[in-house]
Amino acid sequence: MAINYPFGLPLKHNFAEFVHYNGLFLPHETDRILNLWSENQKIKATLSGSDTYDDELRKSDVMFIENTPETEWIYNRLAGLAIQCNNERYWFDLLGFHNNLQLASYTEGDFFDWHLDFGAGEISDRKLSISMQLSDPDEYEGGDLQFMLNQKIVSAPREKGTIIVFPSFMMHRVTPITKGVRKSIVGWVAGPPYR
Repeated sequence: MAINYPFGLPLKHNFAEFVHYNGLFLPHETDRILNLWSENQKIKATLSGSDTYDDELRKSDVMFIENTPETEWIYNRLAGLAIQCNNERYWFDLLGFHNNLQLASYTEGDFFDWHLDFGAGEISDRKLSISMQLSDPDEYEGGDLQFMLNQKIVSAPREKGTIIVFPSFMMHRVTPITKGVRKSIVGWVAGPPYR
């Protein structure tokens, strides 16, 4: 079907609802990230844009990875991947990470129901979301990162070290953990408002 009055803008032929990458971090580097987890620093996860808890939508623990000389290598590596993925797939205007990277821990009964990472207010500048699997898939049951693609539910790969990059406006969830513990890194890359 032809556009009645084209504006002459370039078309994006490589869009993907999510993209996954392996091998960005070596196994010992993934373990090094996993070892940043501190029970003393964990907090109960809140909803984006608020300081409130909603155990009907999200139940997990998180802690934040500050951008320090000791952790800068993680930020650098993930930033490079975000730029590469954006150049190949999305062409969004990007400025940098929205907040500190977040380490998330899901234990038995924890989950994050269907949601968007993008929304009004302080999360309105999120463009790309990044999720990195830190746990081996045989260490837990359930805990799938899933996307709603039209009316089809698609599960992302769960191998340790896998990084999933997706537009922050994609509907997604983490299914309930039925056994074990799932740990991951989550981050958001921000940019100017969509135009």
